[in-house]
Amino acid sequence: MSEKSRYQAMFSGVIVQEYHTLSLICPLAAQMSRLVGEAVADYSQSHPHILNVVELGGGTGITTTAILSAGENLTVTSVDNEPTMQAQAKSNLQTWQEQGRLKFSGHDALTALQELPDNSVDIVASAYTLHNFLDSYRAQVIGEIFRVLKSGGQFINGDRYGLDDISAHTLTIQHELAGYFKVFTAQNRLDLLEQWTIHLFSDESENHIMRESFALKQLAQAGFINIQLSHRAEVNALVTAIKP
Repeated sequence: MSEKSRYQAMFSGVIVQEYHTLSLICPLAAQMSRLVGEAVADYSQSHPHILNVVELGGGTGITTTAILSAGENLTVTSVDNEPTMQAQAKSNLQTWQEQGRLKFSGHDALTALQELPDNSVDIVASAYTLHNFLDSYRAQVIGEIFRVLKSGGQFINGDRYGLDDISAHTLTIQHELAGYFKVFTAQNRLDLLEQWTIHLFSDESENHIMRESFALKQLAQAGFINIQLSHRAEVNALVTAIKP
């Protein structure tokens, strides 16, 4: 199965239709989208010219909204190959699209990046997308992010970064899963409980999980500098890095 097909399979059916439930089981998701927007705003304030932003995994447009709201000098290409969620984003963000500040790509992340010229993007931003990728695919994506960024360009990612302390990480995931049961049994939505639990097992598999130390080392090996992880809350954190 290709990465595009596998990713679509992960986000299909009931999860796509009920994606808003993420805010119930992971309230920190909205906070991470906000933090990505704030990081974009910080960058745009010191770079007042028109900035070209590529967002990976635009979903329904929550993080896209935070990015577009970060400055009038931002133009965004939102990349997502799940058509149902992207259709929601197009509906939610129609005004920005009509203003010419937003366009959409239906490619998977790697294909979308591979189609871009070298040194053509000011910011690559994302929230809760890279952790879904197989580690081999993610490595290719990170290499392409570095290639397409301009010198001085920034990578901004709010995502699941696993704790290096395995025991502490396991306790955190157990607490997270207990929250799923609390939310969905109260709603009598065992279908959603099943699907989000399956998704969590995928997130935690060895060929998906982004363990903090390895993930930051991977960025350094790709060539990034000023790599910083901040705002950690449980397994969620904001990572920023600069292309020299």
